This record gives sequence, C-alpha cells and structure tokens, in this order.
Amino acid sequence: MSSELETFTMLPLQIDPQTKALTATSGSRALQSELASLNALHRSLLALDTPNQVPPPPLPVNPKRSANVSKLRDSGNTEYRKGKHADAVKFYTLGLQMALTRPLWEPQQLVREEVAALYANRAQAHMGLQNWAEGASDAEASVEAKRVGNSKAWWRRGKCLVEMGRLIEAKEWVSKGLEMEGDEGELVALLKDINVKLGEKSNSS
Repeated sequence: MSSELETFTMLPLQIDPQTKALTATSGSRALQSELASLNALHRSLLALDTPNQVPPPPLPVNPKRSANVSKLRDSGNTEYRKGKHADAVKFYTLGLQMALTRPLWEPQQLVREEVAALYANRAQAHMGLQNWAEGASDAEASVEAKRVGNSKAWWRRGKCLVEMGRLIEAKEWVSKGLEMEGDEGELVALLKDINVKLGEKSNSS
C-alpha cells in the first residue's frame, strides 16, 4: 500500500514573465486560493521601498577617543597610587563608559583590550576599599573580555572570593585561571593559600 508521500503530482503552473505571478490553468479551489495568497504576498513585497542608502564605510579608530580612554586609565592609576581608591574607581568607570561606547565598526579586539584593563584596574581599586563583591564582579568582567594573558584579573577575583569566605568557589576559579595562564606565580601561591584555609576549615569542623 503506497503512502501519500510517495505520490508525485505535476501541477499545471505557469509564471507570468512580466509580473512573475503564478497561475494554474486547472486545479482545485485550494490550489487557486494558495496561489492567490502567494501572488498577493509577492506584490506587497515588491511595493516596499528598496533601501537606497548604503552603510558608511568602516572608519579608522578614532585617535581622540583612544587618547581619552588612556588618559582616564592613567588618571585612575595615579589616584590609586595616592591611596585615593574611590577617586580611582570614578576615573576607571569614566574610561569604561568611553571604551564601551565606541562605534560598532571599530575593531572589537581593541575594545576588549581596553575594557579588560579598565575592569581589572577597577577591581583592584574596589579591593583597596574592601568592596570584595564589586571587585570580584569587575575582575570576572575583565576575564570575560580577555581570558588569556590576564592573570591579574584571575588572581583578583580569586582573592575577593577568599575574602568573602567563598573558598570552594575561589579554588575552582583559581584552578581554571591556572589552566588558562599556566603556572603563574601569584595564582599558584593563592591556590596554596586557599587549600590551607580549606584544610583548616575542615579540621575545625
């Protein structure tokens, strides 16, 4: 017994060379209805205005914006060295706002590099204020922008997690950082410290 799927029916369709409308010299009422709907859709699409504007060509990186981002980062670094951590956070935040609002046609890798550095620096400023949750969040954002070659951000989030008492999470994070960065000295030392604290915690419980 043959299935309907195995049956092929040649439909008497014709296409108008001018309008491209489909017609059938014969066929069911359902076929005629389908063709009428299809032709109506075709006419409505043709009636749409064809966009005649082309997007602007890619522009080179705006040197003024790059200079401003660097200046804000440097200003933040200066305030951090003075111990003015809250002021440093403000400068890094302004730098992030400027970096993140670059036009979409500018290289995304440039944005990632700028953002990774600014988030990592702001994480350290938050750590100076003992804002561990904010520091952990910024360090994680830095790693998301740049996963490899960013050991300071990996370390800073790990340190913030330790300070918040989230030792298991800190161990997992630092271990992952070591996979990305190799046997980086600060990360290795932090992992040892975490393991000691975990050992002390398990012994005291």
